[in-house]
Amino acid sequence: MRAVVVNSFGGPEVVEVVETDVPEPGAGQIRIKVSAAALNPVDAGVRAGGFGGAGQRIGFGWDVAGTVDAVAPGGPWSVGDQVVALHYGPVKPLGTHAEYVVVDADAVAAAPATVDAVHAATLPLNALTAAQALDRLELEPGQSLLVTGAAGAVGGYAVRLAAQRGIAVSALARETDEEFVRSLGAVGFTAGDVEAGSFDAVLDAAFLGEPALEWVRDGGAYMGVIPHAEPASVRGVRTGAVEVSADGARLAELVRLVEDGVLTTRVAETFSLDDAAKAHARLAEGGVRGRLVLVP
Repeated sequence: MRAVVVNSFGGPEVVEVVETDVPEPGAGQIRIKVSAAALNPVDAGVRAGGFGGAGQRIGFGWDVAGTVDAVAPGGPWSVGDQVVALHYGPVKPLGTHAEYVVVDADAVAAAPATVDAVHAATLPLNALTAAQALDRLELEPGQSLLVTGAAGAVGGYAVRLAAQRGIAVSALARETDEEFVRSLGAVGFTAGDVEAGSFDAVLDAAFLGEPALEWVRDGGAYMGVIPHAEPASVRGVRTGAVEVSADGARLAELVRLVEDGVLTTRVAETFSLDDAAKAHARLAEGGVRGRLVLVP
């Protein structure tokens, strides 16, 4: 099969498409024939060497939508099932940017019936990150939350999920994105300065760090989305950063929210697997609204 990998770190030019063996599922695993797989900023970080792995062949891709192709005996999935999954891990020999991928069976959910595979492939990583970050903030209905990077993939899901929980969500985004983030349920919007201590919590999807911490009230909470990169606590503010985990049951809940129209998937552009380097170059240009998706 074909798979997208990197053998040395650098810019989009180091991205390679190679021929490799089709992986075989072990106990508790399934193999998926990939229909679509999203390209995320974390993949750019892997390509640049931000997660280590020098000297290894590293595969790209965390999200997948496709068809179950092989199963281990006794599992919950059957050949032919349409599924989505999160394939966790920044340094792995093969990712989802391939024609086939093996994942743990408990990382899998049935694909949403209301969107195609290209759109479904944008859900797992970003929606799970948003949901798990909100869980860790432990906000009650009526409390206030500022989401930075609110028009991005994680930020957009966070705004919608928080609004659904009855949280008073404000969005920090570009002026041109105000209409979009308000459509997600943001009750407040800013494209610039935020008054210090204004919110019970901040979900920092824009990776702002310490400046975002200033916007949290004394004793509030801050949650980042880059593991282990949260700022130090000040004024009694609880700080943390979510490290997304594969969770098929939680992913199934998010799929239902897509089917109910609560969550909206966004695709910016699709690329063939052979054009993976072009997709990386487009991501590096910035300004992408929605996800770039690879289609084998």
